[in-house]
Amino acid sequence: MNVVIKKIDQFKSLFKKVNFIYDAILKKNREHENDLYGYKNVKVNLGHIQSHLNLQKTKISKLSEVEFQVFSQFGDDGIIQWLINYLDIENKTFVEFGVEKYIESNTRFLLFNDKWDGLVIDGDENNVNYIKNDAVSYFFNLHSINSFITKDNINELIKSRNFDKELGLLSIDIDGNDYWIWNALENINPVIVISEYNAEFGLNPWTIPYKEDFVWDKSNGMHYWGTSLCSLCDLAEQKGYSFIGCNSQGNNAYFIRNDKMKDLKKLSCEEGFLKAKFSLNRKPNGEQYSEIEKRNSLVGKTVYNTRTNKTELINAL
Repeated sequence: MNVVIKKIDQFKSLFKKVNFIYDAILKKNREHENDLYGYKNVKVNLGHIQSHLNLQKTKISKLSEVEFQVFSQFGDDGIIQWLINYLDIENKTFVEFGVEKYIESNTRFLLFNDKWDGLVIDGDENNVNYIKNDAVSYFFNLHSINSFITKDNINELIKSRNFDKELGLLSIDIDGNDYWIWNALENINPVIVISEYNAEFGLNPWTIPYKEDFVWDKSNGMHYWGTSLCSLCDLAEQKGYSFIGCNSQGNNAYFIRNDKMKDLKKLSCEEGFLKAKFSLNRKPNGEQYSEIEKRNSLVGKTVYNTRTNKTELINAL
């Protein structure tokens, strides 16, 4: 077993080096995105190998043990691969919201590596046109919709592409009404739900108040968006899901439908919470904002307390 672990660690080191080289090439050759993110490339092949190596880990104590990155923003590709192989998932289908051009996403590797069927939705027409003309829309069974998602249209959007049934995976990342959209979903029953959370809200049961046309930008405050992990955990409990942890960067939370949990450990919000290990912006001199400065930027903002069902102002944290 020690030999296997050593081999896996060596491969991870190699994988990181290849990632670095690959990303440098991508930066210099942005006009050739379709070729570099094409059906056969180094990152996809290495991801395929890493996925098989992770299958030797029949039990894990935390999700970071199986992380690796191919198309995901951080290590979520590895977490997703381990989960879909560990859990009993009948329908190999996914839905993902807020994908931009679908170059960086949680589900793109599911298409390349596992040939799942999927639906992606984005509010920017240019982004969706890009996806429709990307090779990924020709090689795989991928549906794409241009629509600004609201709690009133989300069920019909999904139903319009015949995804109104049990899903393998749902990924939510719209930098705003994430809590409200999951709360509104009625016609799908995913095995795995991944939702972005705002770590700057800490362990408070907060989400931004629902605003149909909310768009995250600097004018709202760099750290005023989305929902807290605790609010997501409460909602998951109501919907019949268990929280099993976050990615190591502290931005995505993972929930499993209760009837599919197997031996996975259910965590409380307090047990699984991770602070964000990334920064959305920097000071004019290039330095990062401190945790206190990030939190203080939220003082005076209005949030909705999902336990009291009332709005309140954020005081000093």
